[in-house]
Amino acid sequence: MAGVLTTAASVRFTVWTNAMLNGACDPDTAAHKILGEDVGHHVSGLAAHPAPATLPVALNLLRAAGATQAHLALPIPGHPIGLAGPPTFNEAALEMGEAVVLTGADIGLVPAYVGPAVQWTVWPATSPLPADFGEADRGLRTALIEAAESLAALDVAKWKPEVADALMDIRRIGSGKGDDLAPGYEARAVKTAATARRCLAIAEAALEDDGSAVTGAEADARRRTLLDLGAAARRALVAACGPPPTSR
Repeated sequence: MAGVLTTAASVRFTVWTNAMLNGACDPDTAAHKILGEDVGHHVSGLAAHPAPATLPVALNLLRAAGATQAHLALPIPGHPIGLAGPPTFNEAALEMGEAVVLTGADIGLVPAYVGPAVQWTVWPATSPLPADFGEADRGLRTALIEAAESLAALDVAKWKPEVADALMDIRRIGSGKGDDLAPGYEARAVKTAATARRCLAIAEAALEDDGSAVTGAEADARRRTLLDLGAAARRALVAACGPPPTSR
């Protein structure tokens, strides 16, 4: 399954496609922003373009196909976050842990990472119901508080002091800089997205090992806490990256 660092491509694709569809930028600018520091992105499976298409071509074709909104999906086993079917698309998205769904065009895009390049594959997809941003944001803040308290009780500072410090930093100062989404997104969405990505990074780093000299029960409790935090962060990130108000 893809890690938090690779979800950046799906986040960029979602928010900059929405910016393009809203008229906030042109396809070339959106393509440049989606590319980021990668060496190349191509989209395979577009009905109007049999060969793999470059990002500028793909974005133009998606708009011509009737795409009106882009939605982020970050599913994990037991939590199909951002998915609405069909099963074949859900399975492909779940395998990677991320995808983008285009409302209006009824297609989904699932990335595959090949070194510093990304290959997107087109699938038939059903648009999800709009995510409740307020509920997802509250859920993340609650999960963050519960995770900090639960891990403190389990002495996370001794097990992974960097995790304890990171959790406290998020609770104390909130999101950091350099996490802008795209034109059209509100400041609260930007802040929630930044917090969610930090929580995902913390959860994934902490899940790499259960530490030493802990009981099985303690390890299970830590894992459950971190999985709950990760799921809440994914829901919040999906909601924050949803179509901005100007396109809803």
